[in-house]
Amino acid sequence: MFYGVNMHQLFLTRTKLMNDIQKLIGGAWDNRELLANDETQDAIRYVIEELDKGRLRVAQPNGDTWQVNEWVKKAVVMYFPIQKMKVTEAGPMEFHDKMELKRNYAELNVRVVPHAIARYGAYLAPGVIMMPGYVNIGAYVDSGTMVDTWATVGSCAQVGKNVHLSGGVGIGGVLEPLQAAPVIIEDGCFIGSRCIVVEGIRVRKEAVLGANVVLTKSTKIIDVTGDIPRYIEGEIPERAVVIPGSYTKKFPAGDFQVPCALIIGQRKESTDLKTSLNNALRDFGVSG
Repeated sequence: MFYGVNMHQLFLTRTKLMNDIQKLIGGAWDNRELLANDETQDAIRYVIEELDKGRLRVAQPNGDTWQVNEWVKKAVVMYFPIQKMKVTEAGPMEFHDKMELKRNYAELNVRVVPHAIARYGAYLAPGVIMMPGYVNIGAYVDSGTMVDTWATVGSCAQVGKNVHLSGGVGIGGVLEPLQAAPVIIEDGCFIGSRCIVVEGIRVRKEAVLGANVVLTKSTKIIDVTGDIPRYIEGEIPERAVVIPGSYTKKFPAGDFQVPCALIIGQRKESTDLKTSLNNALRDFGVSG
């Protein structure tokens, strides 16, 4: 029992509520005129509040795969048109936007260095550190993770525990433009300075990306640790060490070098996870 409420009954009540909300959001997605209805707007705002508190996610792990909750992403997209522009002031600074900013960091046990910004609707777990960077609505950033200086976490991106997003890292969102799946950075990853990860790429646990690695859906990911190259699509394997590379591609105008990502090895057990980028790259004779 919980405050006199049967837990099974509470579960059934919440399940019915979420099913009703999904139906409302699905209907409004197909017919945007329904966004004018109070019931639809209440459903969308409920989803954003649940995202903000971490009780709901755009995607969550399901065994070795990830389940994307498409209806939650749709709620995020439709939150923008139901919001009105307003002025927000922070000391001498002024903002004019539709989105509220996240608040109550002390209560959340999140360290936020000026001028770091997170939007309302993004979840920051206890122990997250935000240097002057940016976390967009719908994103999920788990405990012990650092969003370093001028790093950005895009809308609905999923970032695991004890991840380091180094300076200037860009983690893509699903809203600009609308993408099918969010970027996923799993637990313990180290993402080197100025890396770009977009278009639903998944970086598996404890992988290390050297500085300036760019990962998109069209980026060739090549494992060069064996006798012949092995091509991988859409994800970086667990504990892989990755550096930027290039390959020759033929065009009508001639042969040119095109960027790719090279898997040069695996993180060693002896590598201290807290200094994983430099140590892991030194293991393979590559500078960060």
